[in-house]
Amino acid sequence: MIGAGREGERLVSQQFGICGIGTVTGYGWGREVFWDGLTSAKLAAAPVGGHGPNRDRTAWVATVPDGGDEADGPSRFARAMRAAAREAITDAGNRGWQPGRRVGLLHAVVLGEVDLWRDFYLTHDGRLPVRDYLALMPSTPMSTLMKEFDFHGPAMNVSSMCASGNAGLLTAKAWLDGGIVDDVVFVATDLSATPENVLHFDKLGVAVTDTDPLDACRPFQEGSRGFGMGEASVGMVLSKRSSTPYASVLGGAMSHDAYHVTSIDPNLTEVTGCFREALDNAGVQASDVRYFNAHGPGTRQCDRAEAAVADQLFPPHSEIYSIKPLVGHCQGAASAVEVAAAALGYDRGVIPAPPTVAAGHPRLLNGCTSATDGITVKSSLGMGGHNSAVVLAPSE
Repeated sequence: MIGAGREGERLVSQQFGICGIGTVTGYGWGREVFWDGLTSAKLAAAPVGGHGPNRDRTAWVATVPDGGDEADGPSRFARAMRAAAREAITDAGNRGWQPGRRVGLLHAVVLGEVDLWRDFYLTHDGRLPVRDYLALMPSTPMSTLMKEFDFHGPAMNVSSMCASGNAGLLTAKAWLDGGIVDDVVFVATDLSATPENVLHFDKLGVAVTDTDPLDACRPFQEGSRGFGMGEASVGMVLSKRSSTPYASVLGGAMSHDAYHVTSIDPNLTEVTGCFREALDNAGVQASDVRYFNAHGPGTRQCDRAEAAVADQLFPPHSEIYSIKPLVGHCQGAASAVEVAAAALGYDRGVIPAPPTVAAGHPRLLNGCTSATDGITVKSSLGMGGHNSAVVLAPSE
């Protein structure tokens, strides 16, 4: 039985549900805008001016547009974080969730308040009123959200580069399994696609900004040049006590290559081991895997690594997809965006895969596909050696 407790000497994870979802992405503010964009194969990215070494070029970037409630903070970051969390909490309540006594908050974030920190140094010369300076602190949007909903569980930031979303889910699992909390509000936010940051990812040779993402980012296909930059904030309510979750999180695992600051260890020992440990932790067999929701950034080394692991571990009937060509690589929020897409897909009976544009892996999905019951493995390989995999299943 999945999630049954101890199996021999191995502790099998206790599953929990994703029972509320909220999103702010390059598509706009809200879960339905996000879903409509994915299922219509619309690009979240658009040409944005002010990029390049001399700030005189346009770049294809999936930036979060202005919006949100001004009362949530002075920046897109704070407003997006609280809007995504609020939408997820409201959604969970509408689906029958009632908060327990101890609701914890986990916020996955790598680069927080980039816009405000840039202005602090470059525009304000390091001088701000104390109240405005407090808006720069990572605790501020968290404390205001906890106060808004009268939550009193632990509140903590999680950071693991591009794997931060999976890291947050696995930390939530540890909290729930350990009885530290009754429920978790999990948010992942990354609004760092400023011209300065985009330029440096371009210099690293992994970001592509000179053409539309469907042309440049071709995960597991011939001719892929890399990924388009994206921004997002994604909120989820996680609980073992919901009767109508979007999807169940069965378990997962993380590891570290300890090899290089950007490159994946070509031996793939730790990557493969992480996938195996995730399946073991979830109490499922590799033969159970129906979908592989890959990190899939469209870079040569990462796509090759994930394809090799999938070919080694997963059965021939499993299918592969990555939504990065549509929503962009949302950095610290990337895996959370992709988990949200998988969970909504289970709930709505559709796998929101992007259309293929070139010859590729024989099991790569081509466009939106009717979903069937089965296990999804969601991987995320963060820069610097962060390996992660989370195992999802349709709600029972």
